[in-house]
Amino acid sequence: MLEQAYGHTSHALSLPPKWLNQYGDFIIKNSSAVSQIESALRSLTYIIPGRFRDAEIASETVHSSVQLLSLYHDSLLARAIARFPGAKPHASPHTRYTRFWTQKSPTYRRLALILQMIQHTQLLWEMVAKRRGDQTRWRVVVMLEMVKALCRLLLLRLTNSRPLLSPPLPEREDPSSSEEPASAPPTSEEEDLVFGEKSNSSSDDARWTMPRTGLSLPTLPQSSDISSYLLSKVMTADDVKPPKALLHRVTGKGELAEMLYIIRPVLYALAMQHWRGDRRSWRPWLMGVSVEYGARQLAKKDFQERVTGGLRGLTGLEREELKKRGWALGWWTMRGAFYENITKAWIHAVTTKLKNKPLLDLLGGVVEDYEFLWDEYYFSTATL
Repeated sequence: MLEQAYGHTSHALSLPPKWLNQYGDFIIKNSSAVSQIESALRSLTYIIPGRFRDAEIASETVHSSVQLLSLYHDSLLARAIARFPGAKPHASPHTRYTRFWTQKSPTYRRLALILQMIQHTQLLWEMVAKRRGDQTRWRVVVMLEMVKALCRLLLLRLTNSRPLLSPPLPEREDPSSSEEPASAPPTSEEEDLVFGEKSNSSSDDARWTMPRTGLSLPTLPQSSDISSYLLSKVMTADDVKPPKALLHRVTGKGELAEMLYIIRPVLYALAMQHWRGDRRSWRPWLMGVSVEYGARQLAKKDFQERVTGGLRGLTGLEREELKKRGWALGWWTMRGAFYENITKAWIHAVTTKLKNKPLLDLLGGVVEDYEFLWDEYYFSTATL
């Protein structure tokens, strides 16, 4: 009886890993379809707010759940690609850099994962905390900003004072989009799994198998796409650089600028908490904008002085990150006193003009529904 009971228990304990393995195989085989489903679910959350009572919490719960599930899917696909180094798709500089640090430092990987999980769930935490009072809400906001800032400061230390990227984890790679290496045809079940989707979707007449070796040659592009195909194969200076060299180390003024950029959300959240009774006060807004813009200008000045060629000597990855941070400054028009005193009235004027007009009325309704989030929640316009 004891042996039988033990056998049933062992079988029950072995089921979850088996289900997880089957789920992982499904995700790898159907990575493109899974990405489309995730995008559809995210799009659904954009039209839920304002449709029924507590809709914002329901919408954000779905959105946060999809984002967390996407992180798990990313890890599954990354592990699948890592098993076959010769079959990796051409990775972007961002992916090469972040993959290097996640593989080199388990601490970096854990901190980056914690940071991403907080960013995906922070608005939901704020919504739940707001139900217990405005004071509790701002305590939660400040606490989350402090935790994120601590993670970023530790990441800055782990990368030897290199600027942080957003996001800090590698971007998703699709195994089905990778090119099969001509030197090693798929011979194992795992290779069939990774490239199964591509093999099934390719027509027999578009591929040619060499009769003696059995190797398959890659498909050729259409005549109209030859130029873009050849350009995609050209290697740039960044492609041959080691991953660490894709970002310059920052010292002195540059390191100070990066630290100011990291702690800016904490300072702004503390200021908003202090002056929460006066939503039209310009003091928190001016302080937040000044710190972020000042950090940006200080970083650019440091690059001009230290990097050969100034800003033109920056790597593509550094220019891309600077551009992201520049666009993020635009979100200050949706925050604090600027939103309360200027943007809000402009949005009301636009939505009023869109009313009673075909299709445009629907767009105006969605904007009005999102006004509630911009009015009530700090993290609805957070960019860091």
